Amino acid sequence: MKKKHMKLGLFLAGYGHHVASWRHPEVIEKGPMDLEHIVEIGQKAERGKFDLIFLADSLFVSEASHPNILSRFEPLTLLTVLARETKEIGLASTASTTYEEPFHLARIFSSLDHISQGRAAWNIVTSSINSTAENFNGTRHMEHELRYERADEFVEVTNKLWKSWDPNTFTRNKENGQFINEGKLHTIDHEGKHFKVKGPLNIERSPQVRPLLIQAGSSPTGTDLASKVADIVFTAQSNKTDAQAFYKKLHDKVEEHNRAAQQVSIMPGLFPVLGDTEDQAFDNYQTLQDLILPEVGLKILAPYVGEIDLNTYDLSTPFADIEFDSGNGVQSRLEVILKEAKEKKLTLEQVMKQVAGSRGHHIVIGTPETVADKMQDWFENNAADGFNIMPPLLPTQFDLFVEKVVPILQDRGLVQTSYARGTLREKFGLIND
Repeated sequence: MKKKHMKLGLFLAGYGHHVASWRHPEVIEKGPMDLEHIVEIGQKAERGKFDLIFLADSLFVSEASHPNILSRFEPLTLLTVLARETKEIGLASTASTTYEEPFHLARIFSSLDHISQGRAAWNIVTSSINSTAENFNGTRHMEHELRYERADEFVEVTNKLWKSWDPNTFTRNKENGQFINEGKLHTIDHEGKHFKVKGPLNIERSPQVRPLLIQAGSSPTGTDLASKVADIVFTAQSNKTDAQAFYKKLHDKVEEHNRAAQQVSIMPGLFPVLGDTEDQAFDNYQTLQDLILPEVGLKILAPYVGEIDLNTYDLSTPFADIEFDSGNGVQSRLEVILKEAKEKKLTLEQVMKQVAGSRGHHIVIGTPETVADKMQDWFENNAADGFNIMPPLLPTQFDLFVEKVVPILQDRGLVQTSYARGTLREKFGLIND
């Protein structure tokens, strides 16, 4: 039996994931808008034998947005560039089921899959920021449950469109004049609550047929959707116990939908801060933390707690004493943040700095061996199938991860040392649809 390997994703943010990374003296000045920098990071991830590069997206920005979000390339356009600059690594992008249409999105991802020779992946999101509606002819964001209902049907429609071409539809027979076998091209004639789509898709079947499907919501409705359709699940877990509970719960849900649990890779976000010694690593982390301006940190924390006015509270207030209204926002993330704050008796300032820095993902501070040990522990004890790596500072902290952590994991036989042949789906050990 082939040994299971830990999956590695690079969650690519132009400056680095720490909110104050753009202020650091080692950072690339234009960060997410420096194409050569982004391409170099992508190629570095491929040299480190990462399984995929992941680009997040947001359809709304304000003065409170993370510096990586305020100005950045449209992710699918950027991935098309990266598809030409890399050969093996997977290319994953977020795209919203609330503010897109199935036909349009199916065509774009199929195009990326063709251009990359079968390396495309789609992170399915429903858009959690309430103000996004104001950019799309609306004044009110769709309710949480309805967004996921729409997402479920959206994925159903895209899957039908991707399969609206049979294999070998094109004959291109110059002698008899037959360009396609008409019996292999199908309308889908979908009529549902949210969509009415005839089809077929206006691009032929791609190498993977459909991209790998990723889901990142940890709410009950989010995990229900993930258990039905996802090949990969991104999640934010701040400790191993919670990660193990989520891992088991999701695998149980997957099996309830008559799917094999091992066909779904669960990849928590990991925020590694590295140094040659423990003291150096903590110094590196504190340098970044000291660059956080309180007013900036509070604005970034606000959406996770229902967009209440945190400025009315003293920074020394115990976080558990604050009255929250998660409203229609990121419900699952507030639960994670609040649970840890209660357990550790954290103040508003402490939570603000922690969330602003890593947005609730698991932080590991230490030497390359410390980080590798933590990853191995989670991987071998049913807390993760891999990790979505969130370097706090680019390029230096990612350089350290690729040059010093990856070789340790490879020496231990935990991650791949070369790429398997085939599409991204085949590299993940999945069967093409």
